[in-house]
Amino acid sequence: MMRQYQDTINHRLIMPLQHFINQEKSGGIVLGISIVIALVLANSPWSDSYFHFFEHKLGFVFNGDNYLYYSLHHWINDGLMSMFFFVVGLELKREFIGGELSDVRNTILPIGAAVFGMIVPALIYFSLNAGGDTASGWGIPMATDIAFSLAILYVLGSRVPLSIKVFLTTLAIVDDLGAVLVIALFYTSEISFASIAVGVAFLLAMFIANKLGVKNVIFYGVLGIGGVWIAFLMSGIHATIAAVLAAFMIPADARISEPVYLARASKLINRFREAKPNDVSTLEHEQVEIIDRMMSDSRDAIPPLQRLEHSMHPLVSFVIMPIFALANAGISFEGISFDTIMANNVALGVMLGLLIGKPVGIVLSTVLLTRLKIAKASDTMTMRRLVGVGFLASIGFTMSMFISTLAFVDETFLIQAKLGIFAASILGGVLGYILLKGVEQK
Repeated sequence: MMRQYQDTINHRLIMPLQHFINQEKSGGIVLGISIVIALVLANSPWSDSYFHFFEHKLGFVFNGDNYLYYSLHHWINDGLMSMFFFVVGLELKREFIGGELSDVRNTILPIGAAVFGMIVPALIYFSLNAGGDTASGWGIPMATDIAFSLAILYVLGSRVPLSIKVFLTTLAIVDDLGAVLVIALFYTSEISFASIAVGVAFLLAMFIANKLGVKNVIFYGVLGIGGVWIAFLMSGIHATIAAVLAAFMIPADARISEPVYLARASKLINRFREAKPNDVSTLEHEQVEIIDRMMSDSRDAIPPLQRLEHSMHPLVSFVIMPIFALANAGISFEGISFDTIMANNVALGVMLGLLIGKPVGIVLSTVLLTRLKIAKASDTMTMRRLVGVGFLASIGFTMSMFISTLAFVDETFLIQAKLGIFAASILGGVLGYILLKGVEQK
């Protein structure tokens, strides 16, 4: 009877859940549901409680002084999201070593697209808001939300070639790095260069350990989180950049080479085959030792970079990203009128900067760089896919909303900016999805 219950649970619950988790689009589906929940909560009778919940502060108290004392919203954006950017950094490093980005010319194209994709939106916004109190918002439409844009790509699954995913990932990373530089240079009142120096010192220690052959993941975790991330968090620079930099310090070579692993595995399998079995469900001690050795060798045969990337993907897709969406996607539309939105050009500048400026900057720069033969696009990069990627890059959300809180003190300006971000992100996401979905895979 117990066996029957176990089989029922496995077939009706565990196996379908595992199948769902293993699908690329599943993370995007969960993310989309989280966005809808956030919007519903923000416009429900519980909206005050919803917004107040993320204002609660967490930190450490020592001798009466607060340390790392930030709101829950801040911890989500700078803490949990750092794990997402860490995985992105691992993927990028893998691509730089043996993937699409291993050819230097393949990196020029997305970097150039990212740069023009920041300049054009800023110019569009500034042209509509020059000379007034709203001019300081020029940095808002510059950023791409890598989380939401890549989530749509993964929802599309195999319809989008890996080269396109790598192009958008690289573009979004460079875009975010550019946005952080803008924040540091134009929107940050205080930067602690001492904290930056400490963070760089920990990065250097990770780099040296990598070169010396240290493969221990825990060692890099302690230095990366306890050193690099905390130092950047306290420096005034967005902590997610620390996560990307730390990811590039993770070793990409295994402790055991492929030929050695194959030889050891073959030898251990033969030993297990020759080991004397018993007539019960448990294994003999010798069999357990052989399997334990095989597991240890298998772990050491996988580079720490890929081991971390593989193990962290489910956590990022099904825990971190939904929490991030719940904390950031909720916008209350109560008391907002059309006259309020159009009282100035903030909402219009942000929306046009993202929705028009991003695609125009990305497409024109890509075409220009390829025709001048400065860079080479992949064979799968059709014009339709390029325009689709440009619209996905117009999804602002995270960094754009963060910059808006730095650019404006006036609550009306802030609401207008967020509505512009929201409108452009939805339209850009829908248009990008439609364009990319309609492309037949080659």
